Amino acid sequence: MSKNRIQMVAVFTLAIFCTTLAFSQQENKPKNIILLVGDGMGLSQISSSLYFNEKPSNFLRFNTVGLSMTSSSKELITDSAAGATAFASGIKTYNGAVGVNEAMEPAETIVEHISNKNIATGLVVTSSVVHATPAAFYSHQESRRMYEEIALDLVKSDIDFFAGGGLKYFKNRTDNLNLLQALRDRGFEVETNVLPKKISEKKQAIILAPDGMPKMSENRGNFLTNATMLAIGQLSKNKEGFFLLVESSQIDWGGHANDTEYLVNELLDFDKTIGAVLDFAKTNGETLVIVTADHETGGFSLSNENGDYNKVIGTFTTKGHTATMVPVFAQGPGEHLFGGIYQNTEIHSIIEKLFKRD
Repeated sequence: MSKNRIQMVAVFTLAIFCTTLAFSQQENKPKNIILLVGDGMGLSQISSSLYFNEKPSNFLRFNTVGLSMTSSSKELITDSAAGATAFASGIKTYNGAVGVNEAMEPAETIVEHISNKNIATGLVVTSSVVHATPAAFYSHQESRRMYEEIALDLVKSDIDFFAGGGLKYFKNRTDNLNLLQALRDRGFEVETNVLPKKISEKKQAIILAPDGMPKMSENRGNFLTNATMLAIGQLSKNKEGFFLLVESSQIDWGGHANDTEYLVNELLDFDKTIGAVLDFAKTNGETLVIVTADHETGGFSLSNENGDYNKVIGTFTTKGHTATMVPVFAQGPGEHLFGGIYQNTEIHSIIEKLFKRD
């Protein structure tokens, strides 16, 4: 074979390879993305699912794992507001900021970005629905403590489904606005008593507690799993796909309280929800599942009990947050993009890239 012909074959082969790779990458984009956030969940919290769980941990089902650096723009140790804003808007900002940059200017959220593409959106939390993490995905306020303003932002947002607590911020407000009626006026079916068992023909607003939802030890039951699956069923009706945020909010609260039992109960509830989501994604085939944390809380460690290396107990070093990196787990179309070590803002960048429909 002549040199020219060899070169032609090489070029042709390379062209086929590049075309195939591009096609493969295009085909590897998910239709749906579910982001599950364990607030305050570091590696030791995740490891507790191995030692305090009656069933195999669902974290063991992931093959792709990365590490996220969590510092905010002004502090080495982030809070949930700045951490969630990094996920939602892809920017580093100051602690306490909800959907705004350092200059307190609104930063476009992933919910706002993809809603313009007719992609459905939802959120399920065990805190109030106006708490820092969920708020960062639909609100723009200079402080996470501006709960009434954040609730009004939720009513005006493009969110199609939400479930959690926070009822007191929607009625009996200082401005006398009835935000429950405002939600109905915007086409929502509003439920304030029990979690519905059936998908609604309307958008759904489910607010079941005055503020945060009860602890697992206070008989919250399967709310997180059932609400998540209800959200998936509702949002799956949208032919363009969906984005769902699920937060196990109270892992963080157990860490702040230095209460191992509280923390582990919430973590195991989250583990069960992860399992249900992974089962759906496996059957669906078009869904990317991402599990991570905004930061670690409590300096939680799994230590031996009185020198006995066959007994594990939880210990803490602080009642606040820490600067440790947190794991990122991914499974589904596009999961390969989540390996490595990167800033928490990269999670937003990847999600936005995967939702690009061009």
